[in-house]
Formats: sequence, structure tokens, C-alpha cells
Amino acid sequence: MTNGKPPCDPIVTSGEAVCATPGETRALGARFAAALEPGAILSLEGTLGAGKTQFVKGFAAQGGHTGEVSSPTFTLLHEYAGQVPMVHFDWYRLEEESAVIGLGWDDYLAGGETLLVEWGDRFPDLLPSGAWRLRFRIDGESRVITWERIP
Repeated sequence: MTNGKPPCDPIVTSGEAVCATPGETRALGARFAAALEPGAILSLEGTLGAGKTQFVKGFAAQGGHTGEVSSPTFTLLHEYAGQVPMVHFDWYRLEEESAVIGLGWDDYLAGGETLLVEWGDRFPDLLPSGAWRLRFRIDGESRVITWERIP
């Protein structure tokens, strides 16, 4: 990371990182995957192009997924195999909470997979207490990512 801070440790309840490249954003995702228990829920929030999918690419690779990782903007979710099963959601195009429920959200919450939700801020009431909220923003050529636990 180029922010002059030591590499972030996502085990703490909140933090910030400045990622100068997509590779650094993927590395942050990998560090989160290594630190979190299977079944974690992450809400990835930020504008288009802010680094959410790059983060998921690193997270999925660290979790043992060897295939392609892309934003599920039109398919709404992708399931990734690996040592840590993951489900990658994209709520950008959904208009109502009922559409998320219709995807089987409650079943996924109970299923134990790690859940990564792009645009999770569209339906914050569906995110359980204890989930992680990561906010991505563009700052020039860099990406600033902050995180905290949802109370």
C-alpha cells in the first residue's frame, strides 16, 4: 500500500488502506480472506470502477478459487468453489429487497458460505449484525478502502 501505513490487518474491527494499483486492491482482498472465518459476510460499497471486483478477485484466489472472477452485474450472483466456498452478489440492478430475497438470500445466510455483496448499501437492512462494511472510493489514480463491522 502506498499510504505510508503498515499493511492493514483486517482482523481489527475497522481500518483504511490506500491502494495505488488493481494488484494492491487484490492483495487487500487476499489479506481479508486469510484473516476472516468462512461464512463471513462483506458488503462492498462504492461507485462504479472503485475496485470492488478487484477486491473480490484477490479474496476468491486466497480462498482457493482458480477460475474466472467477474462482477455478476447481469447474472446477479456467482458461486466460487475452493477451500472456502463463496457467493459473490451484485445488487446494483435490483430495485427492491424482495428481489434479493428471491435470489435465495435467506438460504445463503444460513448456508455458511462466505458472502461478498457488491452494492450491499442498496439494501442495508438485509445485512446482518457483525457483517463487514467496506467502502471503496476513487482518489485520483488510487482507491481508498475503509472497513468496519456492522453493529
